[in-house]
Amino acid sequence: MTEDIEMDAPPGVGSRRHRLLWYELLQCARRGHHLEGLDAAQVRSRDAVLVRDFGDGLRWHRCLRCDAWLPVRPAAHPGRTFPPEREEVAIPLRGKALRDRYVLRLIALDRLVHFLVLGVLSIAVLGFAHERRRLSGAFYRTMDLLQNSVGGPTGRSGHGLLGELSRAFAARASTLWAIGLVLGAYAVLEGVEAIGLWLTQRWAEYLTFVATTVLLVPEIYELAEGRITPTKILTLIINVAISVYLLIAKRLFGLRGGGKAEAAERARDTSWEALERVLPGPSR
Repeated sequence: MTEDIEMDAPPGVGSRRHRLLWYELLQCARRGHHLEGLDAAQVRSRDAVLVRDFGDGLRWHRCLRCDAWLPVRPAAHPGRTFPPEREEVAIPLRGKALRDRYVLRLIALDRLVHFLVLGVLSIAVLGFAHERRRLSGAFYRTMDLLQNSVGGPTGRSGHGLLGELSRAFAARASTLWAIGLVLGAYAVLEGVEAIGLWLTQRWAEYLTFVATTVLLVPEIYELAEGRITPTKILTLIINVAISVYLLIAKRLFGLRGGGKAEAAERARDTSWEALERVLPGPSR
């Protein structure tokens, strides 16, 4: 039986691995501790990695995610004789595998924002291209009225926002449709990246790295041309950080041993050997 119970570990009980940030504790705070064998009638010595019974009316169950040992009263109506065997237990994500999931999902949220913004822009441009003829007459009449009210020139010339709108109305329909479709395609790409990264798929890591790296070229070019803004600098820093993380930490393109080394490291942190390295637990 697998159950997530929200309980706090007593101070000083159990063994802790030293990390700057405990992703396991963060996950347990969100989802509850991951305990096994809560419905067992008896506890054997070979079950010590999961649960220990000191005969004082309480059993100490080990969270398989954060390694905390938690006191739990035995089940009043046991559902099985002994705790599950190792092959029956699904060890939750922990260590680097859990950390990577948090980082990838943070990047996925960034891509989701891009998907929403680009999607709205695409719909707006395509809608404008479709309705431009119907809107152009009202636009130019309104523009002339505004210009006359402040004593400015009339007609289709102008600067600032009105000038930009005027140029948009004067643009070719094919250009507007192309811009709208490109924005839509880019939005779909960002959406695919977000879904793949949220599900921690390897192909999504490659797709995100390539897409992000390609976009670094125009971003750096704009900054080199002097078009510097805080937003552009922040965007560049974020994209560089994402590219470096995916390339180095996720071992893309065979770097640092590639996918095989990544899988081995994941297995090393999410395995019975990893659980046994953290023993011992509570004692009497």
